[in-house]
Amino acid sequence: MTKYSLETKLSVVHAYLNGVESLRDTAKKYNVSYTMLQKWVARFRESGTLAAQEGYTNYSLEFKMDVLNCIEKTGASVEEATLVYNIPSSSTVWTWKYLLETQGVNALKPKEKGRPSMKKETNKKQAAERSEKALLAEIERLRMENAYLKKLNALVQEERKSQSAKKRK
Repeated sequence: MTKYSLETKLSVVHAYLNGVESLRDTAKKYNVSYTMLQKWVARFRESGTLAAQEGYTNYSLEFKMDVLNCIEKTGASVEEATLVYNIPSSSTVWTWKYLLETQGVNALKPKEKGRPSMKKETNKKQAAERSEKALLAEIERLRMENAYLKKLNALVQEERKSQSAKKRK
């Protein structure tokens, strides 16, 4: 997909609006897609020069819901809402609509961009408390194991003594 500068877009739109050529002829003359020129002209007619400027935008949940509510309440098409709210691509609104229908409002919330941090975020105080509790539990377990082994050793010794006493008899 070719990217066009703002000057190119404006010159093509002005050539169509001020000229006598059809939309299709103007698109051929400037080597621009017919549907792209249609969108540029519609956007220019709707909100003027600024509409041709496209950029990356983060949309809030409220804005997304306003656009979708406008479509639902007024019966406007996605293309019309895209023009009214000056959204660069109608596919953005289609995506919002699909997400709302399939996953609900929470799917429209803005997500954090980029990769998650590699650092493990641990609170030192909680880690110290957890490690202290873990150490105390470990000590208790070892004490019980030690007591069990002592008891087992005593029983084995007693068994040996009783067997040796039987042999003597």
